[in-house]
Amino acid sequence: MKGIEFWKMSGSGNDFIIIDNRDGKIKESEMKDFVRLICRRKVSVGADGVIFIENEKEYDFSWRFFNSDGSEAEMCGNGSRCAARFAYLNGIAPKRMRFKTLAGPISAEVLGRRVKVLLSDPKDLRLDLPIERLLDWESIDFINTGVPHVVIRIRDLKDIPIKEVGRKIRFHKLFSPDGTNVDFMRKIGKNLIEVRTYERGVEDETLACGTGSIACALISSLRDGCTSPVDVKTRGGEILRIYFKKEGDHFSDIWLEGDTNIVYIGKLHKEALL
Repeated sequence: MKGIEFWKMSGSGNDFIIIDNRDGKIKESEMKDFVRLICRRKVSVGADGVIFIENEKEYDFSWRFFNSDGSEAEMCGNGSRCAARFAYLNGIAPKRMRFKTLAGPISAEVLGRRVKVLLSDPKDLRLDLPIERLLDWESIDFINTGVPHVVIRIRDLKDIPIKEVGRKIRFHKLFSPDGTNVDFMRKIGKNLIEVRTYERGVEDETLACGTGSIACALISSLRDGCTSPVDVKTRGGEILRIYFKKEGDHFSDIWLEGDTNIVYIGKLHKEALL
């Protein structure tokens, strides 16, 4: 593992370690333990997740995405934007690209620091979930936007116990065995919403969540009449923009757009994995 080059990138407050693994230097059997060790904050690099860029014959590349606890996830909206910019800057893919994920093929376009990704159509929409009321929420719904999300509409986001309530719903029997992400959302403008997210795999609140922002935008369209594009104010203060087409309760052509940051490029020392 010594001397492996990596990029640290951030997408609207979600931070990721990205590694070009097209040569197979990190074997599949090693990935989960590697991710758990390198994602530890203060004693290693620290991140919300790790992205491995790999070869793929039918697309520009494929990726493997892991949460910080070593669990592999089907999709990550902000991670996919960082991966797209990484691939473009390293000559792996052109500005307009298509890459493979466990949630299906993803199209992306790199516009400088700003990156747009086209995600797969959502599925499994369920309104008014039969869950005991843990907060004074307006509604509690479910939608899968590449990964599962419960969306809770609430009037005030300031003082809610995100970690406590998020954890209870994340492990609720309705979502067993894989669990769910949990988003808390309120509408603050005509097509502007504010979102806070408890992410499974990280098991805490994160500063942003791309697929969660999409889930909230779509639910707000159904519940509050928001129309495309919807701007989403994240916990980190950045704005993500969500584009979509809507016919009844069916959504398609869903684009996630926002800024990406390159934090640093480094080489991994063996002591980062102690």
